[in-house]
Amino acid sequence: MSKIETFSYDNKIVKNFGVATAIWGVVGMLVGLIAAFELIMPSLNLHQWITFGRLRPLHTNAAIFAFVGNGIFMGVYYSLQRLVKARMFSDTLSKIHFWGWQLIIVAAALTLPLGITSSHEYAELEWPIDIAIALVWVIFGINMFGTIIKRRENHLYVAIWFYIATWVTVTVLHIFNNLEIPVHMWKSIPVFAGVQDALIQWWYGHNAVAFFLTTPYLGLMYYFLPKAANRPVYSYKLSIVHFWALIFIYIWAGPHHLLYTSLPDWAQSLGTVFSIMLIAPSWGGMLNGLLTLRGAWDKVRQDPILKFMVVAVTAYGMSTFEGPMLSIKSINAISHFTDWTVGHVHIGTLGWNGMLTFGILYWLWPRLYGTKLYSVKLANTHFWLGTLGTLFYAIPLYWAGWTQSLMWKQFTPDGILAYGNFLETVTRIIPMYAIRAIGGTIYLSGVLIMVYNLWKTAASGSLVTNVEASAPAREKYVSHKGEHWHRWIERRPMQMLVLSLIVILIGGIVEIFPMILINNNVPKIASVHPYTPLELEGRDIYIREGCVSCHSQMVRPFRDETERYGEYSKSGEYIYDRPFLWGSKRTGPDLQRLGGKYNDLWHYNHMYDPETMSPGSIMPKYGWLLTNEIDTTYTVAKVKVLGMLNTPYPHNYDLRVISDLRSQAKKIAANLRESGVEDENLENREIVALIAYLQRLGTDIKPKN
Repeated sequence: MSKIETFSYDNKIVKNFGVATAIWGVVGMLVGLIAAFELIMPSLNLHQWITFGRLRPLHTNAAIFAFVGNGIFMGVYYSLQRLVKARMFSDTLSKIHFWGWQLIIVAAALTLPLGITSSHEYAELEWPIDIAIALVWVIFGINMFGTIIKRRENHLYVAIWFYIATWVTVTVLHIFNNLEIPVHMWKSIPVFAGVQDALIQWWYGHNAVAFFLTTPYLGLMYYFLPKAANRPVYSYKLSIVHFWALIFIYIWAGPHHLLYTSLPDWAQSLGTVFSIMLIAPSWGGMLNGLLTLRGAWDKVRQDPILKFMVVAVTAYGMSTFEGPMLSIKSINAISHFTDWTVGHVHIGTLGWNGMLTFGILYWLWPRLYGTKLYSVKLANTHFWLGTLGTLFYAIPLYWAGWTQSLMWKQFTPDGILAYGNFLETVTRIIPMYAIRAIGGTIYLSGVLIMVYNLWKTAASGSLVTNVEASAPAREKYVSHKGEHWHRWIERRPMQMLVLSLIVILIGGIVEIFPMILINNNVPKIASVHPYTPLELEGRDIYIREGCVSCHSQMVRPFRDETERYGEYSKSGEYIYDRPFLWGSKRTGPDLQRLGGKYNDLWHYNHMYDPETMSPGSIMPKYGWLLTNEIDTTYTVAKVKVLGMLNTPYPHNYDLRVISDLRSQAKKIAANLRESGVEDENLENREIVALIAYLQRLGTDIKPKN
């Protein structure tokens, strides 16, 4: 008989992450709501720091890493201690993890509105913050594995498998997607360019959804759903298949974000095949969750916590069915670049992540404070507001997406684009955007009710900081005949870590290494040249203002796109694009063939007041570009770093970078003055650099006709 050991669980760290989850949830959703209203009322773009282009990445980072991130840590710190029957490895590491993560979130909240961004979707934070993320993530890993190693339970429950796979995969993704060379404190240049950068970004981007928004939440589902229902998980064997199949297949699916682009067909096809295969393990997990509630549906009807969890798991099933469907090329040809994708993503974030987080918070808070939930009625109200808010958010975006795609692709009987003016396809969907904003308001109002309910619950009790517990000391495990083979892995956390790493690396190696090592995958085009210094500065202004949030730079080989924009895009056009700027949504038209389409004055007036050139436009005004001066402090450094990355600038070009920049700026300024623009310092304005970049787009290759 093992000796009984006494110890305590740390509830304070769980409470801290729970409070942060609620606070950042409100902040992140409020920022998203403001951005949603800016699309229907452009006048709300009141200042350059709060334009849609700058708020959009702030919203996604706050929702993913602040709200969901803190929710993950809250659930892990609570469940892990109880599953292994041990206090966290180090209270000090727990505190460093908590405060380090909050400081990273604050850094993101300060830098993104200032336009400090790498422009990589879901990875916009610049290199000093990337390093901080890596350090805090390692601290979390040490604390987690230290706790597992000192456990009193031999077997690792399924939730812990998902925690381990999450940690190791996010580590790999974060490192590879942030291989960059610093130019200065708040600017870096990616090591990879063009097509290679796009593949690695969406290998990261899709798997950030997979291994930050999905696998850790599946771990939480496997712990908190059975706890809330007071029932065992439906199937142990199904959980094994779910786990290993999911982490192996998921990592291959990233290229489905790049269908019909300049990415080689073999990579696109791999992404499609593995995305379709994802339905099986994803739905296996969903069914395992829902079938856990078999025989408990009367309790579900009465318990708001279980209602939240049922809707969450159902939303997971919906989004993981729709994702593979959107990976089929014929369907992706309709959905990509439209609001359909935005609606799909928010079924996952609002339905799966949001509703499961709310259910866990309602379950945890009375236990942390040794009391009852303040109001079940308010929790039920929140449930219905959350459910209705999700529907009012997503359904109009599906409607908008189908409308966009059908209008983009429609031709008249004479073979002419029915909606040749792209703006017609924008103004038609503004009512859908308005309904989406209403849905977001409904959803946020439910979150505010939850915050009040949790606050009153905490006020009616007192935090049980340390929960006393006891358990037998762990003895060396002796296997017995007939034992399930998977038990061998479950007893060995480091082997689980290594096996998970091997499983997720296979797909990454097969897809990414050929793109890096085989030059023929990205054939060069002789007429494509590096950007001039002025164009580089203009491109960085374009990145700073978040233009990539609304404009793509990728003409796909469809008749409607080549009719509307010109020659379809070639992979060789992007070999000097660091970072790539293909975009993922078209709120405005594609810009890949914009160069030379309009004169310099048109661009000048369009940035000052878009409606003067495009009546009805919902684009913000960028008046500050007409008064801000071009910052050339680091232009030479940028050119030197690009030279290190084999960009073929002339020998000793850094000696004449600034003179070349001034020379090109004077030519554009002269054109503008001839057109009537009066500004003595015009050649030093940011608008001139941006015009230089926009006029360059697509001019390196000439269509045959």
